[in-house]
Amino acid sequence: MTSEAPRLTVVTGSEANNAWRKRTFSVISHGLLIGASILMLYPLLWLLSASFRPENEIFNATSLWPSSWSLDAYFRGWNGLRVSFSVFFLNSFVIAILCVVGNLLACSLAAFAFARVPFRGRKFWFAMMLMTLMLPGQVTLIPQYVLFRSIGWIDTILPLVAPKFLAVDGFFIFLMVQFFRGIPKELDEAAMMDGCSWWRIYWKIMLPLSIPVLATAAVFTFIWTWDDFFAPLIYLNEMKQYTVMLGLRTFTDSTGESDFGGLFAMSVLSLVPIFVFFLLFQRLLIEGIATTGMKR
Repeated sequence: MTSEAPRLTVVTGSEANNAWRKRTFSVISHGLLIGASILMLYPLLWLLSASFRPENEIFNATSLWPSSWSLDAYFRGWNGLRVSFSVFFLNSFVIAILCVVGNLLACSLAAFAFARVPFRGRKFWFAMMLMTLMLPGQVTLIPQYVLFRSIGWIDTILPLVAPKFLAVDGFFIFLMVQFFRGIPKELDEAAMMDGCSWWRIYWKIMLPLSIPVLATAAVFTFIWTWDDFFAPLIYLNEMKQYTVMLGLRTFTDSTGESDFGGLFAMSVLSLVPIFVFFLLFQRLLIEGIATTGMKR
């Protein structure tokens, strides 16, 4: 047997320069990204730091690290109002969960009809639904308020929840229609040959295959409902029915004393449900956005 001589790799000057340029570019780009990340996270870090500071240091200290750590703001914020902040959290959870359930059921049914069920004027009504996306919410605010007041729904959660069960969010309908169109129609035909109705096709075939887009709609609905301030401000009057966002507003008073420590502490706690909900459905959310509109 003859042994092969070891091969020597000769690195030329141009290759060394190219490798050096790539490393330099990588270091610079990573440095810029880290700097941009710090700038984006700075307000959140400041909010977290301010929630542990003494009241007299919140707007005077320049360092993010408090001189002394205290949980007093959290105790004041949780129990300092006429109503415990746990009531606001419970109200927000109830409204957000009901809105998620309503959007998933109603929007998926409407999207299934537009994507799969043949009926007269389907394209026309789909175009009309898309036109509602261009309609500002301020245009329908007063007619909706008059309607809800006439049926006695003011100062209840019904104006915030009931419309979600009527497929009023055209964005989610459009999102689900694009996803449903990517599912092979041969599945429908095979199910019909087995005697399935449109309802069973929707419930047994379409929904199990549409978990990513349903998770996407659920995450966005939960976040938008949890962060909504304007709608609860319009329809809720009693403090015991306030949501978290309305509860945060009660810490500031233009005519009296404001508790900024309690405000920042409860603001930190109000971010926890959104963060947890996003983490739980992060994989399905990314998958749903990435696959929506793709042909299979």
